[in-house]
This record gives sequence, C-alpha cells and structure tokens, in this order.
Amino acid sequence: MDNQEHIQKLHDEHRKEWLSAKPEARVIRFYETDKPYGCFSNFAKYPILLKGKEWATSEHYFQAQKFAGTGHEEEIRLASTPMIAARMGRERNRPLRPDWEECKVQVMTEALIAKVEQHPVIKSILLSTGDCTLVEHTSNDAYWGDGGNGQGGNMLGKLLMELREGLKREAITVGS
Repeated sequence: MDNQEHIQKLHDEHRKEWLSAKPEARVIRFYETDKPYGCFSNFAKYPILLKGKEWATSEHYFQAQKFAGTGHEEEIRLASTPMIAARMGRERNRPLRPDWEECKVQVMTEALIAKVEQHPVIKSILLSTGDCTLVEHTSNDAYWGDGGNGQGGNMLGKLLMELREGLKREAITVGS
C-alpha cells in the first residue's frame, strides 16, 4: 500500500469516531506521521516545491528559511531526514536571520499552503475535518504545538484551521 492509500485508510477509520462525538469534543490531535492525521505534521514525507526548489518535507523548508540566502539554507534543504533538518535549524552556531521572529509564521504558512495545494490527499483530509479543532499534540513544542498539556500556543493547528477556512471559502466562491 502506498503512502497516500495508507494515510487515506487511517483517516477513514478515525473519521467515524470523531463524527459521532459531540461538537465540543471534536478535537483532532496529530503528531506522529504514521497515525491518523499525521499528514499534517511537518515531518510527514510530502515534498513541496517552493522558491524553485524541491524540499523533502515542510520541516526542511521551514528550518532552512531561518538561514535564507546563505549556504546553511541549502545544507538544510539537503538533510537526509526531517529530524536532521530540525536539529540543523536549531543549532545556534549558525547565523539566524535577524527578522526570523517576525517572519516565521509567514514562512510556515507558505510551507503549509504549498503542501496542501501540491498534495490533493492532504487537502481532502484537511477539508474533511469540518469544524474540528486541530491540535499538534506534543510535549516537544509549546509554540507550534500544545506543549503536551494543552497549554501551548498550537500555532501549527491554528494555521491549518485558517487554511481550511480559506479553502472552504474558495470552494464556496467557485461553486457560486
């Protein structure tokens, strides 16, 4: 079974469960790439094309943009795994671009849009989540994720929900 079929099967199995839940309980937590909704993870192996280059994962793109325009950007783009790209991007012996804090949400948004638009299966799964709250559930990150205890910022989940709403509006406009 190829990756897209596997993701679709996991999604279909999990979808029945959350559809039967009360609206306030409709929270979709994702993190591990081999679990339902794992395709939303930046570590999921869905390559994206951005800035005229192919990036193995959205994590590769995001981490590399911390060093845009330097040799470090290309080094990270070529990392063999998203975990290695993430580690490289977090090394503080590399010269972090000075505007990183101001632009990191925009960079993540670019990566997510590319991933969803370039992979119809992810777009379909994202739209199928309806009005569910999307949460990157991890104790490893309290900014992009929920911090593992629900107290984190969940920025990745929030950006995915914003993207989903934009796709819904776009579908309504096209259908009108």
